[in-house]
Amino acid sequence: MVAQLQVEPDRLSDAEGAPAVSLRRPRLSIVIPAYNEAARLPSTLPKAHGLLSGKFSSFELILVDDGSDDRTESIASDFARRHDSVSVISIPHAGKAAAVGAGMRAANGEFVVFADADLATPLAYLPEFIATAENGADIVIGSREGLGARRLGEPWHRHVMGRAFNRMVQRLVLPGIEDTQCGFKLFTHTAAKDVLDRALLYRDVKSVVGARVTAFDVELLVIARQLGLSIKAVPVVWTYGTQSKVNPVRDTLNNARDIFAVRANLRRGLYR
Repeated sequence: MVAQLQVEPDRLSDAEGAPAVSLRRPRLSIVIPAYNEAARLPSTLPKAHGLLSGKFSSFELILVDDGSDDRTESIASDFARRHDSVSVISIPHAGKAAAVGAGMRAANGEFVVFADADLATPLAYLPEFIATAENGADIVIGSREGLGARRLGEPWHRHVMGRAFNRMVQRLVLPGIEDTQCGFKLFTHTAAKDVLDRALLYRDVKSVVGARVTAFDVELLVIARQLGLSIKAVPVVWTYGTQSKVNPVRDTLNNARDIFAVRANLRRGLYR
């Protein structure tokens, strides 16, 4: 079931003397988008839930089934029925951007994190990400670049393509951020709402065919900068997924198109 906001009855009273209630959010919301992940979920869901249960007194784990045509939804729903603070959202297949957006909008936590279904970036980084947010960051992003960062098992051509893409991103819309595409990002609850309310890419997508990897992360970070939000990068150790759904040619073209769309939106002032 979805973790519900809890009423804390012993807070300040209002001007009439009646008890004032305050809503206590879960400490953390983890959003995992999933498209045809039936092979991974039986191991990743228990692993994620076990780590969260050990480190956080209150959390919610939200899996968003992006219209999978395998057993992703049934596996996730069965796990949710047997574990507190776990919920499943099912949407028509519309791509990762839509799945992440649906999960983040449903999230109640003080901090909202989205992570890939293969847990390529370990959830063990969560305490460090939260500490960084508590020290003033509105958004904390995993970075596979910088001192301490490592990429495990990534084919050389994927690394070269990723670095070339990042150079384009920095030149056109987002200077100074070395890795926008690591699928592990934390937002404060307020930052998540403010950024998502202004996102334009894929807002009206109804359905797609096959896996769809996009540059929606770039748009979220561009909007955050437009709003004056603080973005901090934390170097991470990231493991390349052998079952990656990325199509190097198709997805590179899609991502490049997204960047030019974001640049056009910036010039037109649509994110203000």
